[in-house]
Amino acid sequence: MTTTWVTVPDGSPFPIQNLPYGVFTPKSGGGARVGVAIGEQVLDLAAALGDDTFARGSLNAFMAQGRARWQQVRADITRLLTDATARPAVEPHLHALTDVGLGMPFEVADYVDFYASEHHAANIGRMFRPGSDPLTPQWKHLPIGYHGRAGTVVPSGTPVVRPNGQKRPADGQLPGFGPSSRLDIEAEVGFVVGTPSELGRPVAVDAFREHVFGVTLVNDWSARDVQSWEYVPLGPFLGKSFATSVSCWVVPLDALEAARVAPPAREHELRPYLTEKEHWGLDLTLEVRLNGHLVATPPFSAMYWTPAQMLAHMTVNGASLRTGDFYASGTVSGPEENQRGSLMELAWGGETPVTLPDGSVRTFLEDGDEITITATAPGADGTTIGFGAVTGRIEPAVEA
Repeated sequence: MTTTWVTVPDGSPFPIQNLPYGVFTPKSGGGARVGVAIGEQVLDLAAALGDDTFARGSLNAFMAQGRARWQQVRADITRLLTDATARPAVEPHLHALTDVGLGMPFEVADYVDFYASEHHAANIGRMFRPGSDPLTPQWKHLPIGYHGRAGTVVPSGTPVVRPNGQKRPADGQLPGFGPSSRLDIEAEVGFVVGTPSELGRPVAVDAFREHVFGVTLVNDWSARDVQSWEYVPLGPFLGKSFATSVSCWVVPLDALEAARVAPPAREHELRPYLTEKEHWGLDLTLEVRLNGHLVATPPFSAMYWTPAQMLAHMTVNGASLRTGDFYASGTVSGPEENQRGSLMELAWGGETPVTLPDGSVRTFLEDGDEITITATAPGADGTTIGFGAVTGRIEPAVEA
């Protein structure tokens, strides 16, 4: 079992088998720079490795160097943190996490959000289309997605202002307008692209690890009342584009080998471009907390479409990848009631409000509410690794 000379508390989400990347700024002064988390500390990579690639406030320059470079740097970091003879030179470049600020880990190029959970899609279908097939005809033949707004992807801790928008009118009336009264969460998992691709050249499903740098947690906030009025015929727009929160840490794919699992069995033969030779389902367990109270534990292993299939579909028409492209899984939900990754499902559209341990109830989010999403996965050597947290607090709407 790989061990480190750094003190790592029992149960830490950041053992040596993880080494997630982030961008930090020392509170004592100095610019933003790239580091990796180890235990309760972050290692300054520019200083420890003597490489100015990491002396900047974004992972993009490093991610653009490709998988061979990612693997070499991970090996170098592991060696520095496990070789006791390196300790005198490396230890001065460790900063306590309490002594740094964390920021957005990468610059977002494009953002795509998928709809890859059968349980979530079926729940929404049952609510919106009672008495008919809850899944649309194409759902099990291709990963459904939409293009989001890169400029409103924000790091964990950024306040979320309640959005304004039009709402569905009563018969014969004009549409309503004002702050969303059905503000919701979507607990998701995100994938960050490092290596770009050529325009007109699809990315093969088994080239996933050559292009995707790592994994992060996502809350894709949703204004359900705005969304339900606007989404036909072109899909989500203002009901989604006001904010998407991501964790400040990106877990590299190489830390997730032990978490790989087969996705659920397929009911239909897939087109060859979606057929995986190696499975990229992931055994992640998410935890969703509302004002500190655990309300859901969605399992990512239940997702029908894998991130490799999402990437292949996203590029099969020849769309190119850029460093910093980011795509998310869509709401992660499981088969059980306590595994639903949105309030829309947990409260079943408002019919069964969620009662919190303090006695308060919720159907959708109220001003001042705070949502925190965390996740764990199996790591190497029998360890458990984490992804940090993605947190956001709801602030009142601004008058429009």
